[in-house]
Amino acid sequence: MWQHDATPPVTVLGAGLVGICTALSLADRGIKVRLLDRGAPGQETSMGNAGIVSPWSCVPQAMPGSLGAIPGLLFGYGRPLSVHWKVAHRMLSWGGRFLRQGTETNVRKTSDAMSYLCGPSIELYERHLRGTGHENLLCDSMYVHAFRDGSRANLSDLEYRIRSEKGANLELIGRDRLADIEPSLSPDFRAAVLIHGQARVRSPGRLGQVLADKAHSMGVDIIQADIRSIRRGDGTWTVECDGRSFEASQVVVALGAWSARVLDWLPLSLPLMAERGYHVEFPSPEIEINNSVMDVDAKVVASSMEGGVRVAGQAEFAPVDAPPNAKKKAQLARIAQNAFPALNTGDASFWMGRRPSFPDSLPVLGEVAGQPGLFVNFGHSHYGVMMAPKSGEVMAGLIAGDRSNADLEPLSPHRF
Repeated sequence: MWQHDATPPVTVLGAGLVGICTALSLADRGIKVRLLDRGAPGQETSMGNAGIVSPWSCVPQAMPGSLGAIPGLLFGYGRPLSVHWKVAHRMLSWGGRFLRQGTETNVRKTSDAMSYLCGPSIELYERHLRGTGHENLLCDSMYVHAFRDGSRANLSDLEYRIRSEKGANLELIGRDRLADIEPSLSPDFRAAVLIHGQARVRSPGRLGQVLADKAHSMGVDIIQADIRSIRRGDGTWTVECDGRSFEASQVVVALGAWSARVLDWLPLSLPLMAERGYHVEFPSPEIEINNSVMDVDAKVVASSMEGGVRVAGQAEFAPVDAPPNAKKKAQLARIAQNAFPALNTGDASFWMGRRPSFPDSLPVLGEVAGQPGLFVNFGHSHYGVMMAPKSGEVMAGLIAGDRSNADLEPLSPHRF
């Protein structure tokens, strides 16, 4: 059972991978840390992702041509985009901001900030895993963008040009080479773009557990508590939980899609949406997927993990606490079977998580103006696994007063 010290100087709210990595980077600097969350560390949104760890995930969701792509996303193959009627009114404003981001100038500016956060992801995870005995949770991989229409696989597209300019090793391949690399993939896929120099996590949930255990061994105080609110007192912060409270001189809000709730008393404009994603996992798949494979039509990623083959994706904008859409299980199973015909889809498990998404695909990361000691680190959208270790490192540096030449203005909580 984790024990706790009543007055650590830093309290991190949220024990997803962002919060855990923040705690680890603070502990690396000798700073005492308390980590609070209602559930077990790393077992909420961080647990259910596709496991991609990519230095080259530096291309935002909003791109030139996004408006024209929306009908296909809503009604095309796999229907990867859906909007719950209860948030349709909010999506008008959020969607307008999103579409305005989709110019090449804005994409390139955002890409620079994404590259700053995603670039060192592999080496930082290797550092955090070192000495745990579970270093093999992270393995080398390519990212295979698989196309049914081979003419659409084009390295001159903006997203691939940006990756290449930033140093990614990209390769365009045809059907024969694709069959050698991923023999279980359907022959319907005629071409692919390979993104080399990546990694993947064999069990994102266990990664969270292992890193939380390491943080605890370094003195981080991990407490399960249902966080209700935060308020400033006389030189300290009070975190109110269900039935108890905790005092801290500094607080980091890293609660993902739930973060805005504890900050609603501040004069901050935070266009945060819960962009829900789903996965199905097949425990006896009878196939092996060698890399992370994205079906670019359905916008899902398939990967072999410790628990079987996982197919993850979809973007469903809905209230953060709305129940899962049960239809998504059969939908994802069909997509998986079409992409991997020999896949045994029996006994599939089904999961839903909530990505915290801002329109520009960037998180808020920094100290809140006028609120000394209150820091934010959330809104990592589709990129939480990639951005978590560097986000934690940056946050720890800000709290410790480390000198840095990095431009954090694109990540400012006051940018909206």
